[in-house]
Amino acid sequence: MPTDIVMPQMGESIFEGTITKWLKKPGDKVQRDEPLFEISTDKVDAEIPAPASGILQDIKVVEGNTVQVNTVVGTIAGDGEAAATPPVASKASTPAPAPPAKTPAAAPPPPVDLQATAEAAREEEDDHARSSPLVRKIAREHNVNLSQVSGSGMGGRITKQDIMAFLERPEAAAPAVSVRTSAPAASSPVSSSPRPVAPSTVAIPGDAVPMTQMRKIIAQRMIESRRTSAHVHCMFEVDITRIVQLRNKTKSAFEQRHGARLTFMPFFVRAVIIALQQFPIVNASIEGENIRYHRHVNVGIAVALDWGLIVPVLKNADELNFLGLQRGISDLGERARSKKLKPEEVEGSTFTVTNPGQFGAVFGLPIINQPNSAILGVGGITKAPLVVTDNDGNDSIAIRSVVHLTLGYDHRLIDGAVADQFMAFVKKTLENWSEEVG
Repeated sequence: MPTDIVMPQMGESIFEGTITKWLKKPGDKVQRDEPLFEISTDKVDAEIPAPASGILQDIKVVEGNTVQVNTVVGTIAGDGEAAATPPVASKASTPAPAPPAKTPAAAPPPPVDLQATAEAAREEEDDHARSSPLVRKIAREHNVNLSQVSGSGMGGRITKQDIMAFLERPEAAAPAVSVRTSAPAASSPVSSSPRPVAPSTVAIPGDAVPMTQMRKIIAQRMIESRRTSAHVHCMFEVDITRIVQLRNKTKSAFEQRHGARLTFMPFFVRAVIIALQQFPIVNASIEGENIRYHRHVNVGIAVALDWGLIVPVLKNADELNFLGLQRGISDLGERARSKKLKPEEVEGSTFTVTNPGQFGAVFGLPIINQPNSAILGVGGITKAPLVVTDNDGNDSIAIRSVVHLTLGYDHRLIDGAVADQFMAFVKKTLENWSEEVG
């Protein structure tokens, strides 16, 4: 008996999900717990595993559609069942016509080139595997044969940037007409009419592309945060030469001993935790006309994805040592990128850290992650000449490793003096780092 594939319940407060990508096609073999399709909810993007082994019999909900939880989105048949089950068309099928009455023999239909048909089917399958629905949509609209486009993604996958670059080439001004047909064009009066060709002056940046579910949620929450909190920012320059030297000295031994890379992020998170314990108001949040002082520090770590931004949460981070912070941060980041996070792992943050410096930014002015009252932006680490004062009060100029840290805070709850004192504490902790890294 076929097994139903349903839209899962990804948390108590989630009632629907959008199918963003099917990882298998009807007729493909699947193994139980193998990733089968990807979904987007208002909490996370996730890969959903197959509920059983067998053959993907049909897909009932196509990519881009949003359905309620527990809706059947497809079926999996056992190997024996699949053989006896007629294939389900991806589009609505029409009933087979009744056999016609015997009439005088008509002229035989033109022969079909079976080899060309098979090759076209293989090319169609290859293009489907090497591109996203958006890329295929753009290709259809501009009559582009994807076999002519070089992919820069993993495994030669064609990205939106690849097809946009292809369309901007002078030789692409006259769209390539696809030669893939399953029968001669003369067999149907519809197929003899060419697809309307978009004018060559219409560029891809002018097209209207629907927002993804994640992008809609990001847009909504950013506007809500701006309307909710009275945003103010302060920036501090921090000399982290001591930390840079410590990391360079110990990172190889750290990785060999613990099997984890030693990054800079746990240094910043650890300094923030110590400062939050000294200034609990920065770890608090507003609830109506009350202030909620949180018992623990739950640090949200912003992770930039190819398709958006997500903030997984390191719960009870104040109870972790340095090694625990490094392992927790790495684990959350890896599972965010591979769509393995659970809904509860992106909830409950009390303070957020974001790292625009990884892309070269000197500093950022981040928007507060509600319902937090503050967010720390970590800029890029650079070398710069600084005035250094020794223990005897003598000044000299030296090349130091510098980072700019920005605190975005809600002025409804946190006064400027408190924010500056908090950042001064973070700065002092980092510049005078004395904690063992494990």
